[in-house]
Amino acid sequence: MIISQQLLSVNGLSYTIRSAMETDAQQLSDLRLQIDGETENLDRERGEAFIDVQGFEGIIKTDTESPRNLFLVAVVQDRIVGFSRCAGVYLNRFAHKVEFGVCVSQDFWGYGIGKNLLQESVAWADANHITKMTLNVMETNEKAIELYKRFGFEIEGVLKNDKILSDGNYYNTIMMGRFKNDRKAT
Repeated sequence: MIISQQLLSVNGLSYTIRSAMETDAQQLSDLRLQIDGETENLDRERGEAFIDVQGFEGIIKTDTESPRNLFLVAVVQDRIVGFSRCAGVYLNRFAHKVEFGVCVSQDFWGYGIGKNLLQESVAWADANHITKMTLNVMETNEKAIELYKRFGFEIEGVLKNDKILSDGNYYNTIMMGRFKNDRKAT
């Protein structure tokens, strides 16, 4: 699905949030590889599960054509510095929900990029009758957990000892969900 472009300015940085286009594929492939090496908050180490240009072109094409998917990018002066995806499932029993994921280049932390990608995704989900958004977050990423809570996400569960990081220790993954109020959750 495609959204209207948003121009934002936070802490002196101007950037645009817009739907991804197939011409973004090279930058997205490079950026994902870079970000995976900047933080242990994500699932992958640098180079793992690499997605090349053709892979991103396919994802963008699918997400653009699908009413249940949304692929957004954050752009600073023609450079993609972050992105997010909402991915839906086409099984009828799961058609009401999407899984959200986001990543932002460390050089651009502190400018509200992740927050604004999330805000646009929540608005899109609400406008498109998606009643549940889910995500996973590392237990140590307290800033992200608090941000998600401000947007109505609740902790639904914990995957204990889910990841081993570079320090050799196990860490938990927090599973969170956000429910739109127009349907009853049980």
